[in-house]
Amino acid sequence: MLKNKKILIVTEYFYPEEFKINEIAIAWMDKGYEVDILTQNPTYPYGEVFDDYQNRWYVEDNYEGMKVYRVKAVTGYKSSLFKKLLKYFTFMFLGSFVALKIGKKYDYVFGFDVGALSGMVPAVLLKKFYAKRVVLWIQDVWPDSVYAYGFKKTKVLAFFLDAFVRFVYRNCDAFGVSGRGFIKRVKPYVFGEQEIVYLPNWADELREEFEPFSFSEDAKVHFTFAGNVGKVQNLDNVIEAFGSLDDEYKDKAQLNIIGDGSHLEALKMLVKNREISNVVFWGRKPRNEMAKYFQATDFLIVSLVDKPIFSLTVPAKVQTYIAAKKPILAIINGDAADIVSDNHLGYVARPNDVSEITAIFQKAIETKEEEFRLFTQNCEALTKDTFNKDKIIDALLGLLIGK
Repeated sequence: MLKNKKILIVTEYFYPEEFKINEIAIAWMDKGYEVDILTQNPTYPYGEVFDDYQNRWYVEDNYEGMKVYRVKAVTGYKSSLFKKLLKYFTFMFLGSFVALKIGKKYDYVFGFDVGALSGMVPAVLLKKFYAKRVVLWIQDVWPDSVYAYGFKKTKVLAFFLDAFVRFVYRNCDAFGVSGRGFIKRVKPYVFGEQEIVYLPNWADELREEFEPFSFSEDAKVHFTFAGNVGKVQNLDNVIEAFGSLDDEYKDKAQLNIIGDGSHLEALKMLVKNREISNVVFWGRKPRNEMAKYFQATDFLIVSLVDKPIFSLTVPAKVQTYIAAKKPILAIINGDAADIVSDNHLGYVARPNDVSEITAIFQKAIETKEEEFRLFTQNCEALTKDTFNKDKIIDALLGLLIGK
């Protein structure tokens, strides 16, 4: 029998929302641990509570044999910064209350730090009040992310943010970080003995039973961006660069944008006003059907604006693109660009250099079959080694239980 085997996962997002924490919870339960989840009512990505769920102040339900404690979620946050901030603070306060009520019976606490760091307060309070072992898996590093999303760095804001980050991090035992660059950003806020381990995201599982999608009737080189369509995704520059191709190249290619988000309509207007041909917006597609779109693609695009925090970030889609065994256009700085260039997975351009982005579009269109095949082989090797799902989940468990 396992001793000290009760785990509480604290996360703002959980099933039916589609995040990797769902797979972690099931995997740990399958290993014999008792796993429960503290979260809020599901609203992502639409900003409204999912069908079959009621947005009560507190409710308990069950997922695959695990108890799920849910608290009320603020809705309508997609178009309101105030509501988005209110959503974060609501989970921090309600989640903390529930955590203190139920947390004494757990041996380990795992925080899935994928959003605002305020969401990890319920986890660290269990360290402070009940001396539980607390480990965070950091997907978005603070305070850098706060400034990256438009908050002006002032002395007062920096003072309070730094104090808050220090409080959260110093009340944890260890950290997994999804990007290597996060290590140097976390270290100033922790004690020397706290372990920080690089544990990246793995690829989404791609269902390969689908027939490849048909993006066009004509034979073209297809470039595809898939995911959230916001300002930070830098798609303005991507579209401008594609539109700057000479006609002989543009006629051979098509830029496909799959997804929705706050910046989608502005991008559609950009394409219309600039009269850029061969750019197609496909809308949001079911996550479990993405394989058929990837199969029909020649190059997959990952892009983020040129801000310091994003040079530390490796978007989870990078691993999914790699698992799809497709060459990548990395229009991004830092760790993600290094993964693509160091492992020879595709082409890289600086996100703020439209002419450089145009050049890699042209280079991709001219890619020979032999080079394309090499990109594919390198993607396959990296998926089996560095971004192996089972290895990462086991390593996170080892970090949590102190092995």
